[in-house]
Amino acid sequence: QVQFVESGGGLVQPGDSLRLSCAASGLELRDYAIGWFRQAPGKEREGVSCLSASDGSTFYTDSVKGRFTISKDSAKRTIFLQINDLKPEDTAMYYCAANLMRRFCGGSFNQRLYEYDYWGQGTQVTVSS
Repeated sequence: QVQFVESGGGLVQPGDSLRLSCAASGLELRDYAIGWFRQAPGKEREGVSCLSASDGSTFYTDSVKGRFTISKDSAKRTIFLQINDLKPEDTAMYYCAANLMRRFCGGSFNQRLYEYDYWGQGTQVTVSS
């Protein structure tokens, strides 16, 4: 059974940092591109970052470039999302998921959410002063 479990969220102040974790079980990370997504109240889910399994390339949506870093620890089967300089607009539930169709994310990864599955339960990030 494939499962993703996200953790690491919390209530933080603007400018703080967080490291989110996505623990995977039931699949091999080398076989799937893995994405991080977020959904704020009243808004659609959006892709924020993706890590390709094919070549390790990383992709970010424009609003998070320079502040978010995706990485993985294959031995621990965990994908991380380092978030620096948090802003109130980063407030959302954050999810990870596997791309069932590709091992390479591509620059349009955040427009192909339908390719992703095995969504975790999410971890809440709230940025407020």
